[in-house]
Amino acid sequence: MPQAFPLYQVDAFAEGVFSGNPAAVVPLDSWLPDETLSAIAAENNLSETAFFVPLPPQADGDRGYHLRWFTPTFEIDLCGHATLAAAFVLFNELGFSGQRLRFESQSGPLFVERMGEKQGDLLTLDFPSWPPKPVAITETMVRAFGAEPLEAFALRDLLCVFADEDIVRTMTPDLAAFHELPYVCNIASAPGRPGGGFDFVSRVFCPEVGIPEDPVTGSAHSLLTPFWAARLGKTRLNAFQASQRGGRLFCELLGDRVRISGRAALYLRGTIYV
Repeated sequence: MPQAFPLYQVDAFAEGVFSGNPAAVVPLDSWLPDETLSAIAAENNLSETAFFVPLPPQADGDRGYHLRWFTPTFEIDLCGHATLAAAFVLFNELGFSGQRLRFESQSGPLFVERMGEKQGDLLTLDFPSWPPKPVAITETMVRAFGAEPLEAFALRDLLCVFADEDIVRTMTPDLAAFHELPYVCNIASAPGRPGGGFDFVSRVFCPEVGIPEDPVTGSAHSLLTPFWAARLGKTRLNAFQASQRGGRLFCELLGDRVRISGRAALYLRGTIYV
């Protein structure tokens, strides 16, 4: 007999449904085999499916969850929008009554705080800061993005910096060329245009893990926030990921951590059978 599990689909970093980045969320009481988790994520065919199980309560009564993220082809070590979606489900669907959630993950402890008591209020991720290191611009980078960057930086992900927002918004990338680059995600970013309301804009391409263009990528802002904070001389930044769906993020650099805030909206609740 198949087992039944709840499934939620949440649009993260979104002002309402049909915007931001959709993620599936599957709460579990205990872990299923990894091949089953991968198969569920492939079946959902969203950029990420988040799975979590409760952790034993700490001595002070603090409740936490072990959180994992799967793309349709790959388990990833950090995902912002699916973390936001998982927190939304816990706060708004599963009755978590506190103001701050603790997740344990491959990237260490992660926290999500809600700024109010209503659906639609801001949720704030507390993530590691990943300042990138300069790397040489290559012909493959130029071919992949379809435009020549001014500078390039990298850690887990590649950041190519372009002269202005319009180049990022209108570029037509060669997705096949990204497979020649050794990065999980490939980020194009530029300063926001004067008076446009955003300190910087970005687009994120991850075909290596089955995501041609990610609509809104929270984890990319672990890298983008320290970079643009240093470049612009400010620690609080308004960001926009200029995909077709688009998403707004409010970012703050706090030492070796970044706070990334956004809203989320429930699109679907249902049941899967595996």
